[in-house]
Amino acid sequence: MQRTDVNSLGEFGLIEHLTAHHELRNPSSVRGVGDDAAVIRNGDALTVVSTDFLVEGIHFDLAYTPLKHLGYKAVAVNVSDIAAMNAECKQITVSIAFSNRFSVEALDELYEGIYAACKKYGVDLVGGDTTSSQRGLYISITAIGQVAEDKVVYRNGAREGDIICVSGHLGGAYIGLQLFEREKEVFNATGLQPELSENTYALGCLLKPEARIDMVRLLAQYNIKPTAMLDISDGLTSEITHICRQSAVGALLEEGHIPIHTDTYNTAVMTFKIDPITCALHGGEDYELLFTVRPEDLPALRTMPSVYIIGEICNAEQGIRMVTKGGNFHDLQAQGWTHF
Repeated sequence: MQRTDVNSLGEFGLIEHLTAHHELRNPSSVRGVGDDAAVIRNGDALTVVSTDFLVEGIHFDLAYTPLKHLGYKAVAVNVSDIAAMNAECKQITVSIAFSNRFSVEALDELYEGIYAACKKYGVDLVGGDTTSSQRGLYISITAIGQVAEDKVVYRNGAREGDIICVSGHLGGAYIGLQLFEREKEVFNATGLQPELSENTYALGCLLKPEARIDMVRLLAQYNIKPTAMLDISDGLTSEITHICRQSAVGALLEEGHIPIHTDTYNTAVMTFKIDPITCALHGGEDYELLFTVRPEDLPALRTMPSVYIIGEICNAEQGIRMVTKGGNFHDLQAQGWTHF
């Protein structure tokens, strides 16, 4: 019997392989696999549903991730998926599996973070499940939201000439991860506690990202509906690749316009000797919104706070490229987070 290694497909190749022959049977199923969330018709509105699965040792390391922060982040990243559909999250369910090394007090700390995020985003925890595991901690959160049918935004609506935007700085979470991993190695070798007081920005980007529900509301306030949108969880190049593939277009990004926080820039250059643009393009876990808008929305877009114009959608034949500050053009390949 033939055996195919899942690594040869990657996460999205595996998803396409497993779901390629599945057809939606119910008229209420508007959109299935392939976007940030599934879309279900529910009377006069649309219900959007997204699920994320977090595994200890894969998605988080408890050596440097406080359980309260983990609970908060687990909710935030799911709310972010709902925001990426231009929708508002209303409810979540939480399922956890944990080994016997976790006490009631530890789980209280985890849920303290979960409830803090629910309060922050106006979300209700309405159910879930608990069970045991042989080792480690597993968290699965399902987020449920609502959006009017004429407001929902998918990944496949970008058209040639559209403006490419992001909602905030990129690369900070990647630098935060590098800092934690470096200090973990030092601690394991010497037992010395790290001194990280000068790196609060990058560490905060990793431990406590925020879902940009404020950006969804701001776009509505300015009467702008993106043509395509998703959140940046796997890296900017990975996400723009998703938009381009599903919209059958290409993209040109401008290096000089990609927003990088000063702390991220300085730490990348001075501490790790790496190019900050590499962190922004491929780091991931920023959870900012990447979206495209029609050219006629550009005047309004320029007056919006916290919106960065980073490029333009072009013909698919031109591929996905970046023009450097020096005027050179480079093809971009998705090199962000890989799950297998």
